[in-house]
Amino acid sequence: MSKVKKDTIEAKGIAIQVYTEDFKNDYISLTDIARYKNSEEPNVVVANWMRNYNTIEYLGIWEQLNNLEFNPLEFEGFLREAGSNAFTLSPQKWVNMTKAKGIYVKLGRGGGTFAHKDIAFKFASWISAEFELYIIKDYQRLKDDENSRLSLGWNLNREISKINYKNSYRCNQRISLKGSYQRAVILSIRK
Repeated sequence: MSKVKKDTIEAKGIAIQVYTEDFKNDYISLTDIARYKNSEEPNVVVANWMRNYNTIEYLGIWEQLNNLEFNPLEFEGFLREAGSNAFTLSPQKWVNMTKAKGIYVKLGRGGGTFAHKDIAFKFASWISAEFELYIIKDYQRLKDDENSRLSLGWNLNREISKINYKNSYRCNQRISLKGSYQRAVILSIRK
């Protein structure tokens, strides 16, 4: 990810990390969302969600719509196996095998499983409809705050440009008048 910005939203007392890539794509921590269901082992909650047929189907369709590099053959294999008792799929395996971009795994401190906002909201709805609505509400607050900060900066830049334009126009007018005056003086001296 390039130009990454980190923020936090909160839902029902759970802090949830949000990473923004180039102010376009927001990735929300599935690990933090899963803490609502199991605070000690959130990775187990994510793994259980990834076993579900509907989840694999949704992830595959999302990738086909948003990722030109997606490997549909691997997706079809996972989809056939999904839902069976023996089927397991880690987020890392999903990403590596299908070249998925909607989910990524960040290792180390502050790490976990992150997903594009569309996928994260789907995961949150699987956890709890109420919890999903709290997440969406605080996410919208975050975006509104971000937009107001960006529009404030845009308006400031607009006003500065307007002032600079007026100053350069006045300066050009003085030079133009000065030039006209000098020509008039030179013409009167020649006569």
